[in-house]
Amino acid sequence: MSNELSESKIMQALDWAYDKAINGVSGLDSASELADSYMKKNSSPADMANSLIRWQNTKAGTSGFLTGLGGIITMPVTIPANIASVMYVQIRMIAAIAHIGGHDIKDDRVKTLVYACLTGNAAKDIIKDAGIVIGTKLTTNAIKNISGKTLIEINKKVGFRLFTKFGEKGVINLGKAVPLVGGIIGGSMDSIATNTIGNIARDTFITN
Repeated sequence: MSNELSESKIMQALDWAYDKAINGVSGLDSASELADSYMKKNSSPADMANSLIRWQNTKAGTSGFLTGLGGIITMPVTIPANIASVMYVQIRMIAAIAHIGGHDIKDDRVKTLVYACLTGNAAKDIIKDAGIVIGTKLTTNAIKNISGKTLIEINKKVGFRLFTKFGEKGVINLGKAVPLVGGIIGGSMDSIATNTIGNIARDTFITN
């Protein structure tokens, strides 16, 4: 029962982070604005995505950037602030990559695929079960054909994977929000994991 509750909280936190990433918050670009800044460059969508991923790893993982997120960590869900901020940063990156790929990031089906990408390498199996093979062209029609039932199944698997991921680190069990201190959050931003998630997002939403 407690696991279900925690997974439910994680999904609530994802929805919160997605809303902030899509609509933007004071002082930070929205996912589409972030994507547009890379789309001005004369390069292929895959190259744009790779540039964004490199920036994410070198800039967004710094404690200064994450400390600047303090203003957005006012969420109704009981989840540690370090997890919430990492979710926000990574979701914004994935959604920006989806936008570069020409997908409607306000579509619930795209949102669910963004969530799946958060699970890293596990996303391949989760998305494959939905009839989509990562690395092949993900057309708008293919996304439109994903049923509501399939979306629910994907979200369940994502919630379980993320609960397991954060639970292993012990941070999901803190019970109360961690003070938004750069060092604490900076330690949670694993650049290797972020790079993997970025690559999964690129391979999902953009055809090389």
